[in-house]
Amino acid sequence: MTPSGFVLLDKIAGETSFKALFPLKRVFCTKRVGHAGTLDLRASGLIVAAIGRATRLLPFVEAKDKCYTFRLHLGYETDTLEWDGDVVHQDERASDVITRDTLEKILPQFTGDITQVPPQYCAVKVDGRRASDWAERGKQVELRPRPIRINSLKILGEGETTEGCTGKCMATFDMECECSKGTYIRALGRDIGRALGTYGCVSLIRRHRIGPVTLERAVKGSDLAKENLVPVDKVLDYPVVRFDEKDLSVIRNGNWVPWKTPVDGVGEQGHVFVADLQGDVLALGQYEPGRIKPKYFLAEDD
Repeated sequence: MTPSGFVLLDKIAGETSFKALFPLKRVFCTKRVGHAGTLDLRASGLIVAAIGRATRLLPFVEAKDKCYTFRLHLGYETDTLEWDGDVVHQDERASDVITRDTLEKILPQFTGDITQVPPQYCAVKVDGRRASDWAERGKQVELRPRPIRINSLKILGEGETTEGCTGKCMATFDMECECSKGTYIRALGRDIGRALGTYGCVSLIRRHRIGPVTLERAVKGSDLAKENLVPVDKVLDYPVVRFDEKDLSVIRNGNWVPWKTPVDGVGEQGHVFVADLQGDVLALGQYEPGRIKPKYFLAEDD
């Protein structure tokens, strides 16, 4: 039987998010794996992966806000918006033009609900192909601005120039960003540079949090073991209601169960986890006044 649950991975820089799942397939002996929130090849940090029927819950994980740290390089811009790409713009002014104070002043422009144009090298589909595929063929495509939300954007300190910079930096800062799904940190670095009247790119992108789940709980793929499988209710913070065997069989068969007791902590979507009397989650349900309906059954596959 294939178990269901989440695995919290600490992806290393230089491997794809898809490749980061290979240890899951080996350890849990299944191809039924997936992940929420792709990280760039050069980025590192938290990936929430799922095994078995828990893969059905990944869209709810991906919708959560995220927290990143990154290094912002000001003074040049590359084709990939990363520190070591091909330079497409270089500012030749003196390095003292950009200071921490000037950066602090423009950051409020990038907090709250804003729009952002994705990088040319990204997975957004244009005419049936990823934008990055077109970029690799030398074709620039038009990417439309997308609504995002940045809850917090702050300077952590002045950073050192990352090894391999292909352009000349005027200033380098270590940054932290808390943001919504769909935010591109590389595009944020580009836009901050342009708001300062110069250019920008980034390095050392690292994801530290997805929703309530933090990187401290994650494991490297090389250290993964079956004991690292996390119950779904430890990642998605939905209320848990407990059913006896009779009501569980009703849920299993796709029917709703009368429920007159109010459920504390239910969000707008009404999601609740349905568990047995021992507290083991077996399904995702939807609470409505007077009943609980099944949405996804999550117990082990036969």
